[in-house]
Amino acid sequence: MFTERRIARKTPAQVQQMRAAGLVVARTLAEVSQAAAPGVTTQDLDALAEDVIRSEGGVPSFKGYHGFPASLCTSVNEEVVHGIPGRRPLRDGDVLSVDCGAVVDGWHGDAAVTVPIGAVTAEVTDLIRTAEQALWRGLAAARPGGRLSDISAAIEAWVNRRGTYGIVEDYVGHGIGEQMHQPPNVPNQGRPGRGPRLHSGVVLAVEPMLTLGSPRTDILDDDWTVVTTDRRVAVHVEHTVAVTDDGPWVLTALDGGTAGLASIAASAP
Repeated sequence: MFTERRIARKTPAQVQQMRAAGLVVARTLAEVSQAAAPGVTTQDLDALAEDVIRSEGGVPSFKGYHGFPASLCTSVNEEVVHGIPGRRPLRDGDVLSVDCGAVVDGWHGDAAVTVPIGAVTAEVTDLIRTAEQALWRGLAAARPGGRLSDISAAIEAWVNRRGTYGIVEDYVGHGIGEQMHQPPNVPNQGRPGRGPRLHSGVVLAVEPMLTLGSPRTDILDDDWTVVTTDRRVAVHVEHTVAVTDDGPWVLTALDGGTAGLASIAASAP
């Protein structure tokens, strides 16, 4: 496990710079989500995303990263993460997870949403809702004085409360800043009160990935696309959050996380 001294802490001014990148990501995902519909290809969505990111003064984080060929990761149905945009049209009933990153003035933002295409089953709707609610519970635990595993435990506890979903273990959240991936890793399972202590200025990308079946995964022959081994549907959601003295600041939410965090507080037992 990464030690505390290796976790970069950002100054308030640097967090503000990361907020600019986060807003670019948020606006891009909003436009992509609205455009995602039956008949649209993930390649179409990728072109849209790159246009939005660049028009906002950003640069796509993913394009060229270790050779990745696109601005978005677009993962459909059994694809968990790192799906490459292509020419296959989306169909009614598909489940699309969109992961987006942008760099603004050297600072990264990273977030993901899962979008139902047309009419999906109630089972899939519940899976998406569970992932989103688990994410917000994890974000709410990103507070000064807490421990890193408080985030992991909050996610796992909610998922287990909601059903028998698979929690993907091999792909986790991460620190973020001047590089897209920094220490520490942020698992989506764990016991509270463990790992490095959270301090103001720590910025993390928190990203639960859930499945309707087994959490086991494989990588396709393109060396990028991660799929569920049993080919059951998977979903992926993510936000970048800054730990501040005033609590979590969700840098990739248009409202800074105000509504999402308030809903968690209102529903707390």
